[in-house]
Amino acid sequence: MPASSRNLTGGRGSRRAVGRLRRMTPFRGTPASHKHRHRRGRPRGYPRPDRTGLRRWLPSWRHMVRIVLLGTACLVGLVAFLYWQTKIPTDLKAFATQQNNIFYWADGTEMARTGEINREDIPLNQIPQGVQWATLAAENESFYTDAGVSPQGMVRAVYNMAAGQETQGGSTITQQYVKNAYLNQQQTVSRKLTEIFMAVKLDQKLSKQQILEGYLNTSWYGRGAYGIERAAQAYYGVDASQLNPSQGAFLASLLKGAGLYDPAGGPENHQRAVDRWNWILDRMVDIGRLTPAERATYTTFPEPLPPPKQPGLAGQTGYLVDMARQYVTSHTGITDAQFDLGGYQIYTTFEKPKEQALAASVRDAAGRLKADDQLRVGAASVATDGRVLAVYGGPDYLKQGYDNANAAIVPAGTAFTPFVYAAALSQGVQKQVDGGRTPVTPESAYNGNDQAQLMTPVGPYWDRNGKIVKGVNDGGKSWGTISLQQAVAQSVNSPMEQLGLDVGLDRVRQTAVGLGLLPESMGAQVPAFSLGNSTPSAIRMADAYATFDAGGMHTEPYSVVRITRNGAGVTVTKPAASRALSATVAQQVDAALTEAVQHGSAQAARVPGRPAAGKTGTTQDNTAGWFVGYSGQVSTAVTVFRLDAKSVQTLPLDGQGDPAKSAAATAYPLDIWSSYLKGLPTG
Repeated sequence: MPASSRNLTGGRGSRRAVGRLRRMTPFRGTPASHKHRHRRGRPRGYPRPDRTGLRRWLPSWRHMVRIVLLGTACLVGLVAFLYWQTKIPTDLKAFATQQNNIFYWADGTEMARTGEINREDIPLNQIPQGVQWATLAAENESFYTDAGVSPQGMVRAVYNMAAGQETQGGSTITQQYVKNAYLNQQQTVSRKLTEIFMAVKLDQKLSKQQILEGYLNTSWYGRGAYGIERAAQAYYGVDASQLNPSQGAFLASLLKGAGLYDPAGGPENHQRAVDRWNWILDRMVDIGRLTPAERATYTTFPEPLPPPKQPGLAGQTGYLVDMARQYVTSHTGITDAQFDLGGYQIYTTFEKPKEQALAASVRDAAGRLKADDQLRVGAASVATDGRVLAVYGGPDYLKQGYDNANAAIVPAGTAFTPFVYAAALSQGVQKQVDGGRTPVTPESAYNGNDQAQLMTPVGPYWDRNGKIVKGVNDGGKSWGTISLQQAVAQSVNSPMEQLGLDVGLDRVRQTAVGLGLLPESMGAQVPAFSLGNSTPSAIRMADAYATFDAGGMHTEPYSVVRITRNGAGVTVTKPAASRALSATVAQQVDAALTEAVQHGSAQAARVPGRPAAGKTGTTQDNTAGWFVGYSGQVSTAVTVFRLDAKSVQTLPLDGQGDPAKSAAATAYPLDIWSSYLKGLPTG
């Protein structure tokens, strides 16, 4: 090979020659091609040609460092800016400027005023150390060492919640004080960030003692009480200075949610309160603020006093106010704590003339029929569009806070049978295994004899004792073959029990729930289910029967139509009507209930000039009596029962009323219902 060729193809000399050649040869390409050649010489961008696999798409470690540093700088700058922008207001939220809550009748006239702010500031040195530490143990044990916020506390709270354990709050006392005193209760990211920044600033501005004092004086403890001084009075009738650590531990449990931990709210609340109380006392021992010896003296839960009754809620008013309040807090975004701050105008569905007539009918019946002081009466009127028009909860709200009209402990008895009838007309029956379902009509014939054997598709229904279950009619009367419509109208038990088994008790239950009865009030699905072992309230029974009068359209009962606050409207959910039964089935049930009043078991409910339909209800153990009926697009349920106040168990009605004339279970409800209907204005 010639030397010249070797110089061009290899060796040190060849590289020098190529370099000289490149310098001597002018570049004739376009700027774009020049750029392209530059990129091929020094790879840039993605995918990275000098890497393989996933690494082709990943930035280099240098790029990653730059990204992290830049992101951190931006985040620090943003936090610093937001911190600088966050200001602490000069004044606390103005509790003193809040108003009462005002409740109005359906006609717009005032019914009651409630919800006054119940708050009294006291200095921290008047709150015992043990009570202070009960709160800190429950909410923020690191209060005196944190900087106003506690990332560890937030992580611990999330972990404990995930593990299903008792928890301290994720927010510090300082954060909670900021929320109580300066901010609203909305759970938004921006409000939470503001809360955190304000907490850090406040921790630098005020002493820990000042923050704790402010927190204890602004926290909501339920029963309308803001601040520990009024809470001590509301729950124990003493000043906060007289509280012991055990009582303080209970009050601290209320900070987690007074609506869940006030024992007056029922057995579940009571158990939650006891568990939380025990946990707080144990935490105080763990953090060295209560000695084991002192803890050993606190083994009995410090039962609080019953909730005080507010003036102005005497008679039936308190029951109405309670019902409307419950509707507000369950159908709006208003919390119990916000409601107790007051300032709301609540426009209810309650009609004063009907309320007065219902209460008068109960008083008049009590004068005619003899009963002991354990007899209870509950009653409610509901319009076909779901409006609760009147309620009788008891003789006086201030004397008996327990609402008989809303009680879910009284068996419905045979007042439940129209739901069985409706289910059969809607879905038919099945009397043979794999035999398909057969339609039934009001004229379908059933065995109406007393002691008729109850049958299933596979044979007789046997009880746990190995005996065939038989239908039992009132008074042991046998009716022979009877149509279903007549069985409802005459309140004959055995056909209804058999019909329930033929339809399927699960289908009967489904129908009853669709008509408005609450699932949790449903009884055991045994033959007695068809005869009313379920325990719906009077309100729910009236609402369910209203569906028959409304052509099969059902509307959930409601007691509030409008809410305002300082002139601004508050969104409140109003239930919409939905079809529960076909119009034909509703008319067929209505015909049977009309027959019951005209010629059947409820003739005592007849009122001249007032067409009505309805059904009596008795239980086999004689613990309750009902009449549920409707007239003029208003459905009214009346129940009577006897109650042992200590055990909250129903007692037999034996010996009540005048047995020579009529059993109390039948006479009382019918008397009250017909008197009420007579007392209503016509037209």
